[in-house]
Amino acid sequence: MMKKNAMIDRYRWWEVILMYIGIAIFLFFMLAPFIEGFLVSLKPLGLLFSTPYKFFPENASFDAYFTMWDSVPEFGRYIFNSFYISTVITIIVLLLVVPASYAFARINFGGAGPLLGAFLAVNMFSGAVLLIPLFRLMRAYGMLNTYWSMIVPGVAFLIPTAIWLLSAYMRRIPKELDEAAYVDGAGHLYILRRVILPLAMPGITVVAITTFIGAYAQQFIFALTFNSKTEYMPLPIGLYAYFGRQEVIWNELMAASFVGIAPAMILIFALQRYLVAGLTAGAIKQ
Repeated sequence: MMKKNAMIDRYRWWEVILMYIGIAIFLFFMLAPFIEGFLVSLKPLGLLFSTPYKFFPENASFDAYFTMWDSVPEFGRYIFNSFYISTVITIIVLLLVVPASYAFARINFGGAGPLLGAFLAVNMFSGAVLLIPLFRLMRAYGMLNTYWSMIVPGVAFLIPTAIWLLSAYMRRIPKELDEAAYVDGAGHLYILRRVILPLAMPGITVVAITTFIGAYAQQFIFALTFNSKTEYMPLPIGLYAYFGRQEVIWNELMAASFVGIAPAMILIFALQRYLVAGLTAGAIKQ
């Protein structure tokens, strides 16, 4: 019995303590900005810069979460725009990435490796470097001041990573399934739809979640450059409304930030089990 427990408990007591200390330090540095931002949203504006600094605010209240809607009446529209843009980007990316990943993972064709490398090289370019050519393209095709001015660049920058993730997942699905379908006379489209897609759903879910998060986070630079109409403004630009000429309404800005990310956080928590299942399934399929 002692030998069995010794095999299970691979770490000594002091190693376990050091592990938990490391995790605690990591969580502190990761969560401290969010905790401080939340506490700022609870403080009255006049007490934000009072000295001495107090971690737990006095006279804390959730008033900023109500007054923020009066300060920026269009804030609900900004949240909708961000959610809409991210959803459309995710759908388009999946429609393009699923067949492309299947081709890279299951079909042998010349130049697949260099082409994948070229896709990945796209991510090495910052969005700011390509703003001028993108602006000229948007103006030429009449996309300025529309949702598409933020959707098209978002799709272009998120497709390479999605292809790499999903193609790596599909490579782990046994190719004997393809061969069995070929014997029965199935074509590539049938195999993708009937064989690969059901097995790749966990991986597709992972790609969908990561794409949505990326689309939700990268809207600022494209919206700032390609859009000047309030009705199309996403959340990152909408938060600028809390920056006044004389002062910044910090408590309402922090409250608006937490309210703005709430839809994305709810979606992530709702799909968390699918995300974990996709990551673990991709590690064991052969």
